[in-house]
Amino acid sequence: MSLVATTFDRAGIPYLIVGSAASGALGEPRYTNDLDVVADLSFPQIAKLSAAFPSPEFYWSIQAAEEAVRHRFQFNVLHPSTGLKLDVIVAGLSEFDRSQLSRGIRLSIAPDCEAVFASPEDVILKKLEYFREGGSEKHLRDIVGVLKVQGEKIDHAYLKDWIGKLNLADEWKLIEDRMNQKPK
Repeated sequence: MSLVATTFDRAGIPYLIVGSAASGALGEPRYTNDLDVVADLSFPQIAKLSAAFPSPEFYWSIQAAEEAVRHRFQFNVLHPSTGLKLDVIVAGLSEFDRSQLSRGIRLSIAPDCEAVFASPEDVILKKLEYFREGGSEKHLRDIVGVLKVQGEKIDHAYLKDWIGKLNLADEWKLIEDRMNQKPK
């Protein structure tokens, strides 16, 4: 994670660590074998990534990165010797995508190294979307973990606003039900 944060920071590429790494940093940690990064990546910056993730140490396709920038999609960078898989998700252009990118928070990940993570609220919103798309229970657990750990720090007005805008009320109701359950 340090290499990724340092690389994107030095290249001047706005980014956010998202997904399970973000929910683990902001909530209850769980093992994940990949790192998801949303990046506001442009064509000229691909060369900077190429220098930072050189072949044969890293395996990735510059053509796939160019297609991802062109279509606002994602591409992968693999580090075979460690098994790390980096999913670089090119930032979208929606109002929510822009909001999420502007709300990143810097957290210490190692001595003298920080990384930019999605805000707790944006991690929750994306996990709600992922749950709606695939129904995986792990997303609900991750959300509950973030809510428990972040507690009063959560911006409930922001969360409520985007739950409405993203049509996530049904999914949010599941979270509220879980949060209101008495421990067994």
